[in-house]
Amino acid sequence: MSHRTRRSQAPTFRTLRRIRRYRPPERLLFGGVYGTVLASGLAAALDRTGTAPDPGYDALWVLISALAAAVVHGYAYAVANHTAADQPTAHTVRSVLGEWPLVAATLPTLGAHLGAYAGWWKQSTAVDVVLVFNAVTLFGWGLWASRVSGGSWRAACRAGGVYTLLGLLIIVANTFVK
Repeated sequence: MSHRTRRSQAPTFRTLRRIRRYRPPERLLFGGVYGTVLASGLAAALDRTGTAPDPGYDALWVLISALAAAVVHGYAYAVANHTAADQPTAHTVRSVLGEWPLVAATLPTLGAHLGAYAGWWKQSTAVDVVLVFNAVTLFGWGLWASRVSGGSWRAACRAGGVYTLLGLLIIVANTFVK
């Protein structure tokens, strides 16, 4: 194997430094956290006792709510950041499409409900798993946001813990509502 081939296979220190310096767009972090909290809240709210489980209905609500939230937030962002040089329609469409992280963050919850709809597991199991999964995901969002902004590992874990508290509050609220 030539020197050139080995070099292209192993990451260089320069590449690793660039990856570490990469700052995700604010809208990616915002959409990820917002979508994860939205999906958790919907999963908890739609998991009602005393009624027959309807995971298909719940999955549809998660999808519609995520799309509606993305459209509303994208539109609000477009209105708030509109300039005279912008083409209003194109600017608004770009802004709404830029909200894809919000919708993407709800996909695990949507998938869990669709799995229950397909009969792979019970609806209550899907909700329990997705609430825990989303709480762990919130920890990851907090950790990532803190690290890319230059925080130490200790500060990043603390931020992740605060984000996780959001997920845990939803889990506790879900428990009390039941």
